[in-house]
Amino acid sequence: MEATDTTPATDTPFDPWSPAFLADPYPAYAALRAAGRVHPYAPTNQYLIPHHADVSALLRDRRLGRTYQHRFAHEEFGRTAPPPEHEPFHTLNDHGMLDLEPPDHTRIRRLVSKAFTPRTVERLRPYVERLASDLVAGLVADGGGDLLTRVAEPLPVAVIAEMLGVPEADRAPLRPWSAAICGMYELNPPQDVARAAVRASVEFTAYLRELIAERRRAPGDDLVSGLIAAHDDGDRLTEQEMISTCVLLLNAGHEATVNATVNGWAALFRHPEQLAALRADHSLVPSAVEELMRHDTPLQLFERWVLEDIEIAGTTIPRGAEVALLFGSANRDPAVFTDPDRLDLTRADNPHISFSAGIHYCIGAPLARLELAASMRALLTRAPALRLAAEPVRKPNFVIRGLAALTVEV
Repeated sequence: MEATDTTPATDTPFDPWSPAFLADPYPAYAALRAAGRVHPYAPTNQYLIPHHADVSALLRDRRLGRTYQHRFAHEEFGRTAPPPEHEPFHTLNDHGMLDLEPPDHTRIRRLVSKAFTPRTVERLRPYVERLASDLVAGLVADGGGDLLTRVAEPLPVAVIAEMLGVPEADRAPLRPWSAAICGMYELNPPQDVARAAVRASVEFTAYLRELIAERRRAPGDDLVSGLIAAHDDGDRLTEQEMISTCVLLLNAGHEATVNATVNGWAALFRHPEQLAALRADHSLVPSAVEELMRHDTPLQLFERWVLEDIEIAGTTIPRGAEVALLFGSANRDPAVFTDPDRLDLTRADNPHISFSAGIHYCIGAPLARLELAASMRALLTRAPALRLAAEPVRKPNFVIRGLAALTVEV
């Protein structure tokens, strides 16, 4: 997004740079919802949308898009092109399907979706459950440790790397690259964050060019080989699209799962009665996964460009503007969720939008649910007395909400 300044607006409780807000943004969201449906926000030059019904509708509204460049030049749209020094990041980001619109989005998603069908994901279940069990066993053997680095991160990174065909010896940089690139999705990222994202984009791109070249020489039973084959069959997938797709799958394929895992366990430790109920009845795991993703949403905000004027509650949002869809607020909307601030692992009616909606609905949602349930069951089974050993350390991020550490003991 284009920024004006980083001074919070005086007439809104929304302050994504405030430590107090980052620790608990949900009271501010309640105030935003009570104050109206649309809130112009000067510090990020966006319109904040806090209500579930509006967020859900706009995710499906084709008058908005993740990009505008399929229809307008920067100048036509009233925007300034990104700085030239950021080009490696934008080349990588802008060719991934999350930041494309039809027909390119449709073409790429059709190819990738074959790897994420419920049947394909179900075939991964033994591998995911075995890996989750082994990771938790290691944590237990050591008497505890950082749940983030010992279980939450390695599980989804290994799974998506396995799907892509990244050799085990090459996997160490994947998480640091992903974290650096995802820093650019925060509001008004500072220059050092941008430089780190550009550097990671260059390194990640170079690695994937080598991997694609190797898979061309010796195809395997992996997604990269599948994308190459689809390209060779005439589906017009360029090498840059393959690279950007792999990066997107790695980033999106583990970032939300990592943060949902630690956010979820931190919430369970804050609600011992709910944790006790879960320990007593493991059949609650599927509904617990949904409720924990709703209660403390890993992706708090999703941006869309306004391609044609839209009107919400009497406010016209003009073409060229950007809307900030507040997922975290929508998931606490009392118009949709009974007693929304209460953590209820038995909640049956739970239409949260943590996986987005519309054409950009998370393609990896079935896999994320499998991973979250597998790690939760492994921890409940192998570490039934798991408890906090230190106060959780929250990352100073807003858009991607997660923890820097969650130290536990068994």
